[in-house]
Amino acid sequence: MARFGRIVTAMATPFDADGAVDLDGAVELASWLVDHGSDALVLTGTTGEVSVLTDEEHLGVWRAVRSAVDVPLVGGSGSNDTAHAIELTSAAANLGMDGVLLVTPYYNRPPQSGLDAHFRAVAAATELPVMLYDIPVRSGRKISSELLVRLANEVPNVVSLKDAAGDPAATAWVMSRVPDTFELYSGDDALTLPLMALGSQGVVSVASHWAGVEMGAMVDAFLAGNHDEARRINDQLLSSYAFEGSDEAPNPIPTKVMLGVLGLPGGACRLPLGPPPAGLADRAVAVLADLGRTPGGQPA
Repeated sequence: MARFGRIVTAMATPFDADGAVDLDGAVELASWLVDHGSDALVLTGTTGEVSVLTDEEHLGVWRAVRSAVDVPLVGGSGSNDTAHAIELTSAAANLGMDGVLLVTPYYNRPPQSGLDAHFRAVAAATELPVMLYDIPVRSGRKISSELLVRLANEVPNVVSLKDAAGDPAATAWVMSRVPDTFELYSGDDALTLPLMALGSQGVVSVASHWAGVEMGAMVDAFLAGNHDEARRINDQLLSSYAFEGSDEAPNPIPTKVMLGVLGLPGGACRLPLGPPPAGLADRAVAVLADLGRTPGGQPA
């Protein structure tokens, strides 16, 4: 079994009606996710709206969820400010995190040499396992394949990659050159099954908020050699993949809507994401129907 399990949910951060972080809601949501297919959780990542959380809120979510669940927790401690990322990463172990997720520094678009120095400096601030997060569509900069290989081979606690770069051929090249202990996770639900063929351990998932059991069944089927069954489940999940993010409703807007449909804590996204478009709740109901479930999450 992989260090963080197979289905790692990138958990949304619940807000209350006034827009404040709902720590009781975070505890409830985390517990529900663990009971519905999540082997581990990423806290305060992209889906957790990390960019609109204060440091106090950020660390408060870690502390609250750690007190509630007994699964691996990965703290989203990355930043485009290396000093800030070091500060957050340094706090992770004391707050019970089992690893940290370091996103590619965004907006300032550093050169590969800057990315190299950034990741080494932040990784040196902790003894925890580090998962790099390569998501050029959001960060504006790809971690080069060559740099990924160097970091995996030269930085002892850089042990994993959340791959949301959308280039399986490049991923195959990386995986052929990293240590056998280096773990690949799909960072894009729709590429989970293809990346399993390249040695992926599983997925850091958004759709697992409502389809964790199905995602787990797909991964298990593939690993058992039952590829036809894995493809069948993947087909069933296609509407979930399409629902979870779009230009009109980027992640995590759809997830927050789905949580409301399921009767789980979520609340609205903070600005600048803003309110969901009309009809998104109806789409959420249709996605659940594709999984054979009602809006309350029960079998149809």
